[in-house]
Formats: sequence, structure tokens, C-alpha cells
Amino acid sequence: MGVFTFALPAGRLALESIQFFRSSGLCDIQIPEGSRELCFTDPSGEYRIILVRPTDVPTYIIQGGAHAGITGKDVLLESTFDVTTPLELGFGKCRLSVAGKPDEKPLEKKHLRVATKYPVQAMNFLYQKGISCEIIKLHGSVEIAPALGLADCIVDLVSTGSTLRANGLVEQEVILNSEAVLVVGRFAYALESQKVQGMLSRFRSHLPG
Repeated sequence: MGVFTFALPAGRLALESIQFFRSSGLCDIQIPEGSRELCFTDPSGEYRIILVRPTDVPTYIIQGGAHAGITGKDVLLESTFDVTTPLELGFGKCRLSVAGKPDEKPLEKKHLRVATKYPVQAMNFLYQKGISCEIIKLHGSVEIAPALGLADCIVDLVSTGSTLRANGLVEQEVILNSEAVLVVGRFAYALESQKVQGMLSRFRSHLPG
């Protein structure tokens, strides 16, 4: 059998995922401080991680670049991916929320300009409330859009809320709660069935709560 590869989102979620792998006894992968490498293998040579953008995790799995991966539930709900999601992992918790200026109530308007990295979920949420919207899709720094007059509000992930506060915004309403989700490619079940089942057993026994 070859090396089993996980695609992980670069950043905090990757570090939490690696710690989860370690605590579950699956593998022990170390990322040297300050390293700019994007691929790391555990000492046994049995497992490997690659660090990618969160939104690219499902694509790497579908295209065969990785057997499995971890990403946020918000990523999977934004598009349709032909992957399986056998476990919610209980870490990486955050929420997708509408945020705006504290002296405004954007959700009381009939039409909004919304800056977001999540156009599908933003539109679905607002349309269900009877609010029409113009979506301004951004790939980062959405928090500054209202201050620049680019948008009435934003839809973005919120964890502590510190970034919102630093940019003069407040959380208006939660659209959904998100957390880390295990994603497994369908081909992995066929080619690495024993390893996948063993991994799932370890993970289930170490889920929080």
C-alpha cells in the first residue's frame, strides 16, 4: 500500500487536525516552525499531509491528489462535491454570520449589497428572509467593505469576533454553525478500505464529548 495522503487547510485548522491525528494515535506529523513547505510525512512513512487552501481540500480529494482531508462544514455547503463526510470532528468551531455597522440594521432592508466569500449561502439565507441582494464576491479582507461603502454588510466566518470589532462591525445574525469535517474520497474506500475503516474507528473513539 502507498502513502495515505490528507489535504489540510493551511493555518490553525491544520495544526488542530495534526494534534487530533496525534491524540487519536493515527500518526505524528511535525511541521517545523517557520517552514514554508507544503508537504510533510510522518516518521513511519505511512501518512502524509499536504497544506492547501480550505476551499481546495475537496478538489484535491476528488482529483486524486489526496485520499482524505479536513475542512470546514461551511466550505462543503458552499458548493456540491462528490465526496463523503463520515465525521464531524468537534474542533475548528466557528459560525457563518451577517455582520454590519453597529448603528445599522441591514436585515431590516429590502435590498442589500453584501460582501462575502460565501455567495451561495449568503443569497440563500437572504432570499429566505425576503431580502433581495447584490453579492460582491471577495476572497479576503471582507471586513473593510462596509467602511469603504462597497457593501451594506458582510457574510463571513466569525470565531472570537475580534476582527469584526477591530473593523467597527458587529455580528447581526448567525446563518450556520460550522466545525471541522472529515472528508474522504470515494476512491479511497475502494483502494484503501482497511486503512480508512481503521482511521474512522480511531477518530470516533477520540471525538470530543
